[in-house]
Amino acid sequence: MDAKGWYSRGYLPHFDSQDAVQFVTFRLADSLPAKLAAQLSADDKPETATEEFLDRGLGACWLKRPDIARLVEEALLIFDGQRYRLLAWTIMPNHVHVLISTVPSVQLGSIVGSWKRFTAREANLLLGRTGSFWQVDYWDRFIRNDEHFDATVSYIDNNPVKAGLVREPHLWSWGSARFNSS
Repeated sequence: MDAKGWYSRGYLPHFDSQDAVQFVTFRLADSLPAKLAAQLSADDKPETATEEFLDRGLGACWLKRPDIARLVEEALLIFDGQRYRLLAWTIMPNHVHVLISTVPSVQLGSIVGSWKRFTAREANLLLGRTGSFWQVDYWDRFIRNDEHFDATVSYIDNNPVKAGLVREPHLWSWGSARFNSS
């Protein structure tokens, strides 16, 4: 499959390129109340405002359960080095941040879709529930340069600190920062 470049599935614009490193965020279906999500999508910087609300821990926050967080992390890691290169990640209570580069034959949307389908099915089994687990779409932003790359890794690593979950990034159990502790 060839990379699509810029495209939309009717929700958010996406950029898919085999030459780009991508910062991806996807969230639980109930992480933002519908009225608030609609307000934020009308904002001129909806991604920034959405992140602020996500860090408040709205919704059921199923990802704070170790068994669910482990499931998601294992899904991220399983094809690292085959379908993509996982560069940084953190699993927050109600959303996930990933920094990824894809291999030439695999599209970003198929990778994210695969993560979400598998983890939704398995998490719902663990939770004894049915219904939507993840929000339908995801945010992605391609990385422009080395400075942007470094800032994005720092953002991902420090998100649990910013949200008040830990004092230092390497103390968070569900992210790549724990492998960088000194």
